[in-house]
Amino acid sequence: MTVSDKLFSKADFPVFEKYKDLVYLDNSATQQKPRQVLERVEEYYREENANPLRGLYDLSVKATDAYENSREKVREFIGANSTKEIIFTRNASESLNLIAYSWGRENITSGDEILVAISEHHSDLLPWQLLAKEKGATLKYLDCDKFGKYTADDLKKALTSRTKIFAIAQISNVFGRVNPIKEFAKICHENGTLIVCDGAQSVPHIPVDVNDLDVDFLAFSGHKMLAPMGIGVLYGREELLEKMPPFLSGGEMIEYVTREGATYAELPHKFEAGTVNVGGAVGLAAAIDYINDIGFEAIEKRENELTELAFNEMKKIPYVNIIGSEKAEDHHGILTFTIEGVHPHDIAAIFDADNIAIRAGHHCAQPLHQHLSVQSTTRMSLAFYNDEEDIKRFIETLKTIRRRMGYDR
Repeated sequence: MTVSDKLFSKADFPVFEKYKDLVYLDNSATQQKPRQVLERVEEYYREENANPLRGLYDLSVKATDAYENSREKVREFIGANSTKEIIFTRNASESLNLIAYSWGRENITSGDEILVAISEHHSDLLPWQLLAKEKGATLKYLDCDKFGKYTADDLKKALTSRTKIFAIAQISNVFGRVNPIKEFAKICHENGTLIVCDGAQSVPHIPVDVNDLDVDFLAFSGHKMLAPMGIGVLYGREELLEKMPPFLSGGEMIEYVTREGATYAELPHKFEAGTVNVGGAVGLAAAIDYINDIGFEAIEKRENELTELAFNEMKKIPYVNIIGSEKAEDHHGILTFTIEGVHPHDIAAIFDADNIAIRAGHHCAQPLHQHLSVQSTTRMSLAFYNDEEDIKRFIETLKTIRRRMGYDR
């Protein structure tokens, strides 16, 4: 099978063999897994499984090599300088909590300010809420306009000499818009402010280079980019991670323990307590290989074509309101919408009856929905393995929603 075939075929994804009629449009929540990832995880557990980093026998060494080779694969994928800057976690949420708990407790004091973009997923908001309350700091929000756009001027006005950190996603899970992280990082650093980037919705879909973006931290989840659930990544600049205390303790994160205290392992193991998730790490490495095989140029082109097709058809339906930009190219595979007179849960139930998987609710972004003055919304989100037939089925059902809820049209 060629790279081009992979883009237009679901043959690599066993879930579509099991559910032949399924239209899966909930890719922002999690992506389906290709056979190559599933087989690599199975191979690890069948042929290399042992507790890594602590055994001196051959099988444990193989497990350690599999784990550390995966770390190098991630380092290369996001352009980090060193594997010391790649911390394996369970998911993006744990990565973001780690920053707030470890860096935040050491560096935030009473009177400091924490700035968070209003569109943030709860995972990139709640850790900062908790930290602000604990430390007596002020939590401030950077508001976007109704199209989901943030400007450099807005950011400059929001920053003060007390702003220690700014948290923002590279791509919003509601708007789909790409935020100007590189420009924002420059502004933050000129102010002496660190920037945390949530890459959960960007790393699977566009090239991400942490050095080019010049972010201080980047978090993302494996399961949103073809890999298994339970594996995530925290990137952090080495000089920051070196100064941060451990987040959790136990396992191979220790160096030496006495009755009175302990010293801790060097990076990156200082932040990886307990038995680590080697199966998840090798699955993530296999997912990176799969994505690299296709290439982001092809992935972006395909996802943007499908987004434009869906967007243009949705705009023809008078009672459908798309949240965010009025331009298809600003949505990057994420189309969040409302239908006049119909609750999003009813919309999702009707789609499910037609075997189409979409998402309804607040998408873990309640403050954003309050900012936009909408209770909840419905979201369809694409991956490169979707096709024109998926969009056709989605639009056909979308056109019937109001009628099936008792409206004349």
